[in-house]
Order: sequence, then structure tokens, then C-alpha cells
Amino acid sequence: MKILVTGGSGFIGSNLVRLLIEEKGESVINLDKLTYAGNAESLADLSGNPNYTFEQVDLCDAVALSSVFHKHQPDCVMHLAAESHVDRSIDGPGEFIQTNIVGTFNLLQASLGYWKSLPSQVPALKSQPAKERFRFLHVSTDEVYGSLAPDALGFSETTPYDPHSPYSASKAASDHLARAWGDTYGLPVLVTNCSNNYGPFQFPEKLIPVVILKCLRGEPIPVYGKGENIRDWLYVKDHAEALYSVVTKGRVGETYNIGGNNERQNIELVKMICGLMDELAAQPVTGKLKTEQLKAESLITFVTDRPGHDMRYAIDPTKIRDELGWEPKEDFESGFRKTVKWYLDNREWTDRILSGDYQLDRLGNS
Repeated sequence: MKILVTGGSGFIGSNLVRLLIEEKGESVINLDKLTYAGNAESLADLSGNPNYTFEQVDLCDAVALSSVFHKHQPDCVMHLAAESHVDRSIDGPGEFIQTNIVGTFNLLQASLGYWKSLPSQVPALKSQPAKERFRFLHVSTDEVYGSLAPDALGFSETTPYDPHSPYSASKAASDHLARAWGDTYGLPVLVTNCSNNYGPFQFPEKLIPVVILKCLRGEPIPVYGKGENIRDWLYVKDHAEALYSVVTKGRVGETYNIGGNNERQNIELVKMICGLMDELAAQPVTGKLKTEQLKAESLITFVTDRPGHDMRYAIDPTKIRDELGWEPKEDFESGFRKTVKWYLDNREWTDRILSGDYQLDRLGNS
């Protein structure tokens, strides 16, 4: 199968591309604009692989998108490309509107035109027509559902939308567009909404890599408010496996929620990562004078909360488990241990990112 992955050089995208090629034996066309969070180095070792092709294209360039479909003739689309950091959306919502809404519209239009052109007859040696095989998977977030009450069950596929940030609002809009193109034009659309991902190759503006890198630098670790916000954490490779299950086995027109069954308060998570850093880091955390050895947890600093910060997210993954047989393989301890170790073993990857404009500074104070 030939799969067009948008945003394949990003965090989730690069892990998905790796899984598709190395473990599933699929061919991948990685379509990525290579913004600040799209890192070509994350897939550098796949260069020259006959099953990997890269196209540097902006989702807002409708002509270029159509050209990619004509050139590569994909069997399905897995749409991950998006502006994704809530803090950045507070400072600059315009980019989120353009990429997440306008870009998704352009991709839907290009996919629809291509899908309509596919033959509806069964070709030789194929089990079903190309038009019948085609799928468009739109990958989204649990943040579209808003904040979950402390005693409520996790978000299900029928939970009403209630986005509270420019980011989540833009993703909610793109979800609605994808479903509308399925309902109105018949495009074979599927939608997934996932909980917070963590793992290798995550751009160091998100909580997990920030904590790890602040520990390595001996700098204050910022925790919003009192750290009481709760998130459901999903190891990125588990997420990639779920996405593959949906695009290959999911029912057209359906939504599947993907969660890790790992709810934790932010402060609990940060303290656990600090403990792993104390255990696994070759160099101990030091104070400003670089002489006093510290426990990493001593670096935790509570800062003014993010505007509109939802208190709790949690996913109910019953549907994808019962229908497609997917469940996360990594638990809270194993997944985070692997993640911390990856960042410690790949310092050159983060060092190159942090050699530019971004220096782990806080965003979203507007």
C-alpha cells in the first residue's frame, strides 16, 4: 500500500512513518512544509530507502497538493500536519487558522478530486477497485472536547465539542470539515482523536522534553498553576499502531478515540521524570554555581497558569479496542523510562534544535 502522510517530519508523523516502513512494509510519501517543528533529521536514516519519498509542500498550496496526488497515486491519506502547541496558538492564532483549517480544506479538496478520478473497476491482481480502497484519515486531538469534570468518564466519540483555545478550536473546525466532506461528497473519511502523546523526536516546547532538558541544564522547571491539571498520556508508537489499525480496518465515516489509560496530574508526572533523570542521567543536576549537586525535583518552579487551561483530559478507548483490537502496549512507567533514555541518548538531536531561536522559553503569556 502507498500511503501519503502529511506532517511526516513532525513528532507523531516521524514515528508513524518509521512504523509504516520498517514494521508494516508500506510505501510512504511524506508531505511536510518543514516548519520549526518539522525536522528532516528525524527521518534522515530513511533517505535512499525505496519505500520512502519526501515532498516539501505547504498545505495552503492547493496546486502543489494536487500535483503530489497526480504524481504518487496514493492508496490512502493519513493527515497529521498541523500547528499543535497551545501556547503558540495564544501568541499567534493566525498560523493555526491557516494550517489547521485552510490547509485541511485544501487537502480534502485535493483528495476528493483524486478519489473521484480513481477507477471503480477491479484491476488485474487486485481484490477491490482503487476507488473503493482509498481512505482519508484525519488525525485530531482530545482537546476539541474541552475540559472533563473530575468524576466524569473519559471522552467518548459522542462527547460534544467544547474547545477553549485557538489551537483546539482550529482542530475542531478541521474535524468538522473532514466529516462534512465525507457526508456531502462521499469521500471515505475516518477521524481519530487522541490523548497527549510522548516519546522520541518530540519538539522541545512540550512538557516532557522541556522537563528533561531543563534538568540537564540545571534550570527551573516551569509548572503551570499548581500542577493539578490532569492528562491521559499515550506513548507515540502505540498511537502510530492505532492509526494504522484505523486506516486499514476502521469503518468509513466513524470516529475512533485513542488513549493511553494513563491519567496523571502534571505535577505527579514532572516529579516522576525528575526521579528518572536522577537515576538515568550520567551527569547530576547542579546549581547555578555548578558545584552543588541537586535532586532534579528541586528545580520545579510554579508559574502563572496558561490562559484558558483545561483542567482534565481523558479518553475512553473502548470503541477502538472492541472494534479493531487495539490497546496500548506501554504503561506509565515503561513508556516514560524509554522516553527519558531516548533524550539522554540523543542529545545531539535536541542540541541542534536549541542552537537556533528557540531556547525553551515560555510562550503563550498573552
